[in-house]
Amino acid sequence: MDIVVNEELKAYIDPLTSEECEALERSILAEGCRDALVLWGDVLVDGHNRYGICRKHGLPFQTVQNTRFQSIEDVHLWMIDQHLGRRSISDFQRGVLALRKREIVAERRARIAAAPAEPAAQVPDVSTGRADTSAPFDTREALAKAARLSSNQVVLIEKIQKQAAPELVAAVKAGTISINAAAAVATLPADEQVAAAAAGKDELKQAAKRVREAKRKPRSDSTAKPQEAAAEPEATLASLQQRVAALTAENAALRQQVAGLQEQLQARAGDAHEVADLSAPF
Repeated sequence: MDIVVNEELKAYIDPLTSEECEALERSILAEGCRDALVLWGDVLVDGHNRYGICRKHGLPFQTVQNTRFQSIEDVHLWMIDQHLGRRSISDFQRGVLALRKREIVAERRARIAAAPAEPAAQVPDVSTGRADTSAPFDTREALAKAARLSSNQVVLIEKIQKQAAPELVAAVKAGTISINAAAAVATLPADEQVAAAAAGKDELKQAAKRVREAKRKPRSDSTAKPQEAAAEPEATLASLQQRVAALTAENAALRQQVAGLQEQLQARAGDAHEVADLSAPF
């Protein structure tokens, strides 16, 4: 039979690196194509790299039909589950696949809820053929468990998907920058992200460092303000105490001056009486 290669399905999962492709080719040349290619009708679903290598070298291969697929969504979910079960993909790829699955499951459940009259009340589990009664991916914890990641990693990957420029995403996929650092760089304007990615690994690290330092500065300012506010009343109290002491000293000096003036007046009054007594007739 003629096998149809659907380019959308072929590109749905990130392609192998050149090193991985070479290793797969060496393995097939040495041992043959051991795993059967998975088909949906005549459409190739799984085994694009093996199919290409076998055709290149004229090697035989086996195929198997998955008769449980009813729609392209079923195919996508099956592809995602297959790759989430593999160890060779990176944490970032694992998170991206889990986020895709959440979107598909959410859309499917929304359609079912909008059409209650339909007999299918549950989402089919295309990997087993049974109805899927598990909870939807509506929490980060469920998503993280499916992807075998931490909840924080899922948050960062979702942030990168929403905000990162394609060049930055490519750098994460290539392992040039970590998920944590990429999430920081993704907060920069798109042109700055592109420039940092073009400059390479060191510049990406520096860009992430600048973002983190910029976030720390407002915190240090905010902690300083309460300290300044607490110190201000103390400074005001000390100033008032000094003012009271100065006024007290000034008041004491004025009292001394008043007492001295009173003594002078009393002395002058005594002299006047004496003069009056001397001038009086005998």
